[in-house]
Amino acid sequence: MIRVAFDIGGTFTDFVLHDGSDGASHFLKVPSTPHDPGEAVMAGLEDLFGQAGIETGAIDSVLHATTVATNAILERKGAPTGLITTKGFRDVLIIGRQKRYETYDLYIEKPEPLVPRRHIWEVEERIGFDGTVVTPLDAASVDRAIDALRAAGLRTVAVALLHAYANPAHEQAIRARIQARAPELSVSLSSEVAPKIREYERTNTTVANAYIRPIVARYIDRLEDALRQRGYTRDLFVMQSSGGLVSPGIAKAYPVRIIESGPAAGVLMGAIVGKNEGRDHVITFDMGGTTAKLGAVDGGTPAIMPTFEIDHVRYKKGSGLPINAPAVELLEIGAGGGSIARVEMGMIAVGPDSAGADPGPICYGRGGTLPTITDANVVLGYIDPDWFNGGRMGLDRDAAARGIMEQIGAPLGLALGAAAWGIHLVATMNMENALRIVSVEQGRDPRRYAMIAFGGAGPLHAARLARAVGIPTVIVPYGAGVGSAIGLLQAAPRIDVSITRVMGLDAAAGPAIAALYGELEARARKDIEQFGAAAAPHWSRYGYMRYAGQGFEVQVDLPDGAIGDDFGSQAITAFNKAYLRKHKFLDPEARIEAVDWTLVATLPSGHEDAPMARARQSAGTGPGRDGSRPAWFPEAGGYVDTRIIDRQTLAGDTEVTGPAIIEDPDSTTVVLPGDVARLSAAGHLIIEVAQEGTA
Repeated sequence: MIRVAFDIGGTFTDFVLHDGSDGASHFLKVPSTPHDPGEAVMAGLEDLFGQAGIETGAIDSVLHATTVATNAILERKGAPTGLITTKGFRDVLIIGRQKRYETYDLYIEKPEPLVPRRHIWEVEERIGFDGTVVTPLDAASVDRAIDALRAAGLRTVAVALLHAYANPAHEQAIRARIQARAPELSVSLSSEVAPKIREYERTNTTVANAYIRPIVARYIDRLEDALRQRGYTRDLFVMQSSGGLVSPGIAKAYPVRIIESGPAAGVLMGAIVGKNEGRDHVITFDMGGTTAKLGAVDGGTPAIMPTFEIDHVRYKKGSGLPINAPAVELLEIGAGGGSIARVEMGMIAVGPDSAGADPGPICYGRGGTLPTITDANVVLGYIDPDWFNGGRMGLDRDAAARGIMEQIGAPLGLALGAAAWGIHLVATMNMENALRIVSVEQGRDPRRYAMIAFGGAGPLHAARLARAVGIPTVIVPYGAGVGSAIGLLQAAPRIDVSITRVMGLDAAAGPAIAALYGELEARARKDIEQFGAAAAPHWSRYGYMRYAGQGFEVQVDLPDGAIGDDFGSQAITAFNKAYLRKHKFLDPEARIEAVDWTLVATLPSGHEDAPMARARQSAGTGPGRDGSRPAWFPEAGGYVDTRIIDRQTLAGDTEVTGPAIIEDPDSTTVVLPGDVARLSAAGHLIIEVAQEGTA
């Protein structure tokens, strides 16, 4: 089977073509085209098929991760959207939650809602928390809202009524009325998108779905059409934030599920590499051209969050727009190769804004005028300007040096090397702070974890980052520069469905739990039908539970298999285990309350245990070059003549002691003084990191 995976990033679009019959693979990176992401995709596919010498019709499946949904929200380029809500709740998005992410900041910035207040309309209705109708839906108020929507020229609308998770009848009636009177409008219902309690999170999730739905639908339609025109008629799958694949139809209906599409694929790849190397606990570090993403794998399984945030204010937890959809646990910061450096208050600051792919860093020679991390790394000698992206792109070191001196060095009175090192160091410290949040602040001891470093820039910064927090080992997988695309090849189709049903847990709760999971399974099977899969799915259950009176819940893994009369007791045991692990104590007198219930259906793809894609040839146009060049290592006093090694020529029994630079066509690995690197039996680069004070 020949499969193609591609991941659209903010700066580069990464491709992997893998032939399952003989294991031959081809890797490729091309600059992204932010104005039309599909342009880079189609150009890259043509190049990739040319490398492999195959026609489009020979491809069995195409797997896709994309930032289209993410960027539409971050850049506020979604479709003009309206919101219909219950009378009295027009300001739910503006009020949000009273909890402040910066307690003592008098001028705190709140996240800007995706819908302006003038595009929010109320209807007369009320459903109680138990699903009973308190106030019937007033048809005249619905018609007034529809007329206002049409008069405003809106294309898409979210419907989020109070307690619709308990009874969706009024939301369904509103949709039917919209379809009858304004069939051109795209409609998203909260009872389908995010049927959970907490009206602010549910409303924002539904609004986000409506906001990006036309954009994502148009993008996927154009991509499918372009593939068909080139003779491709087989399956296209899209990566979800949860690390599973869905059909294009589901992605278009619920695009809120694919917001963290690309980063999720990277964490999945990290879990597979950890398994290859016999490590169940890893921190994933994915640094591309626009952002750096940190994730975690515990016990061989990527950590999954039931909710996440997007568009943070200064990357502060609690400052973003909440999304009630499952996602791989990630912390994303503005520290990619294209992150812009500047002088602020007499100090170097880096990011979160990025030069992206257009115009890009100064060294790209495409009109960029602001110094970036990539410019600094070229000046420091870490990146070979003549072999960037395997020789596909030549970089202008002199232009980067001029930009750094004019905007960083001269204002601060620093020489060129010191100014470039300052940029590199500040960026690394920003990532170090994020790494501590993912590890130490979540109860993870960095000394027990290995770091999986990937992305075009990840292996370049990884060893210094690991040394700073005490991680003893860095693993740079083969194909690190296209790691997320490789992760896509290992993914399986997955459907997540959730529901809110608040109930007290006791030994007699088994029949009630069985009934609600029967309801969830019926919902999941409707989505599974879109895959046309013959194999039976694997079902996983999760509950979100708390002690009665608490405000938030803990995730509880519930037993698989048939739900019998004793399932209530099993759920209590599972809760006690999860609560003790998180909070380190139990209250045997407190009543346990379950709030949300989730069912996950994973469909076997047939590739779960397949070897990772591994390129047999360079993706670049020029050969790698062993040799040496000056590179900056403060441990050695500044610029020192540093050994350069082409990774493809590195023998399995060779140990490389730093300082050294190991080059791949798609990424560069920096080995610090005192560190030792070697190839593992699986072909991954293992760096044993000397800790602070021992190098």
